Amino acid sequence: MFEAFRHWRRERILKRSPLDAKTWRSVLDRYPFTRALSAEERARLRDLVALFLHEKSVVAAGGLVLSDEMPICIAAQACMLILALDLDYYRGWAEVIVYPDEFVAEYEEVDEDGIVHQIKEPMTGESWLAGPVILSWADAKLRGIEQGYNVVIHEFAHKLDMLNGDANGFPPLHAGMDRGEWSRAFGSAYEGFRDRVARREATAIDPYAAESPAEFFAVLSEAFFETPGAVLAEYGELYRQLAAFYRQDPAARLAEPAAGT
Repeated sequence: MFEAFRHWRRERILKRSPLDAKTWRSVLDRYPFTRALSAEERARLRDLVALFLHEKSVVAAGGLVLSDEMPICIAAQACMLILALDLDYYRGWAEVIVYPDEFVAEYEEVDEDGIVHQIKEPMTGESWLAGPVILSWADAKLRGIEQGYNVVIHEFAHKLDMLNGDANGFPPLHAGMDRGEWSRAFGSAYEGFRDRVARREATAIDPYAAESPAEFFAVLSEAFFETPGAVLAEYGELYRQLAAFYRQDPAARLAEPAAGT
């Protein structure tokens, strides 16, 4: 009964909130991972973006003026993560805040002696548990200039990770996925990656992934969509776990000819 009502409600939203066709084509052409989608996947992404923008507020901060295209660009990247899942994976929060460039986050940190320090740190993105996603538009608008880097995918991967509490690199797995296999694949890859970064070895994955299991999951999610071949080559078992979680295979998709618009 509830599922039927939800389907009816979403159909009504999609009829009332169509995306401008020209703007949508422009957004699809921005990113390699959207250009490579099949016609069916593009249609699904378009529906998810329309529903996302109906349910979430995208608001400007720090003097930024939002164009019509900006929220669609952000939503399209965010919805790539849930393309084979459901918008319900972004439940429990309602706002995306967009600054023109880096913003300063202020927080408290307690050191080993119990002394509280006030920290001010420039950031390009931030996700709050049960709160907003905050983004720098200067970074969110990038079109693969820095291979593997995608602040929108990074922060929305944190949101998926937070579905079962604080981000820790262990999002809620689907029925049929093995928690032990996930732990082994990610644990082994994470420890190995930290060792490589400590030894200053070259890697196709952003060294920031060594910061914590949560950042490892978010950075690997960026690379999974932006440079999937690099993840598959360096961490094949981990790639297969991400493919099972996201229910997508970007390496195979990007190896195929792009669909027509």
